[in-house]
Amino acid sequence: MSVRSFGRSVGAFSAALAAENAAGRVAVIPDIKCVSPGEGALAAGRDPVGMARRFVACGAPVLSVVTEPEHFGGSLELLRAVAEATQAPVLRKDLIADVTQLDETRACGAAAVLLICATTDEPTLRTLYAEALARGLEPLVEAHTAAELALAMDLGARLAGINNRDITVLERDRSGPELTESLASAALAGRLLISESGITSVADAQRAAAAGADAVLVGTALWQADDPEALYQALRVERVGRGEAGVARCDR
Repeated sequence: MSVRSFGRSVGAFSAALAAENAAGRVAVIPDIKCVSPGEGALAAGRDPVGMARRFVACGAPVLSVVTEPEHFGGSLELLRAVAEATQAPVLRKDLIADVTQLDETRACGAAAVLLICATTDEPTLRTLYAEALARGLEPLVEAHTAAELALAMDLGARLAGINNRDITVLERDRSGPELTESLASAALAGRLLISESGITSVADAQRAAAAGADAVLVGTALWQADDPEALYQALRVERVGRGEAGVARCDR
C-alpha cells in the first residue's frame, strides 16, 4: 500500500505545512505517541487513532506518528491505522537505520520520514535521504547541533528539524525552544524549519516562531492537556519569519 493509495501526492507533507504558513500561522504538528521516556504513559486509556482524528478535525494539516516500540510504545500498526483513519499526510518518527524501514514506512501510508543526524553516521544518512526520495517519501532531517543543521542544509533537505531535546538520552532533558532560537538563523531560505520537542506553551510556540520556525512539533503537552483541542488551537500562533525577527531571510 503506497502513500498515493491514501489519496496523497508526493510532497503532500511539506505542501500542507506551507499552506498553513500561507494563512499566516505557524503549523502545529501533533505527535501521536503512547509513551514518553521522561513522562511515562501518555495515552492514559485514550485511543491514539481517535486522538489523531480529533487533531485533524480541529485543524491539524499533518500528523506525526512515533513507531519506536521499546521506549515510546509505538508500532507500524499504529502508523498504518492513523494514515488510514485520517487521510492526513503523516510523518513516521523512529530510529531509521536502513532502507528496509523506508519500505515499511511507505507501505504503511506515511508521506514523510524522520532521519536523525545524531543517531546516524553521515554516509548512511546520505544514503537514506536519497533512498527516501526515490520511494516518494519526504525526509525530515533532524539536527540537535549547528554541525548537524549544516549537514541537513548540505543535503538539500526541504524539511529540516531542530530537536530542542537530546534524542541520545531519549529526550529526558528539559530543554525548551532555546536551541531553536540559537540555531534557526543557519537554516537556508526555501527550507521549512520545524522546532521539535520542548514546546509546552503558547509562549514557547511564539518564541520558536520569532526565531523563524515554520512549524512546531508538539507531543507531550497536547497529551497532558485537559483540553487537547483548545491547546492545539492556541499553539497556532502567528508566523513571524526570520526576516521579521531581525535575521536576514530571502523570500520563500
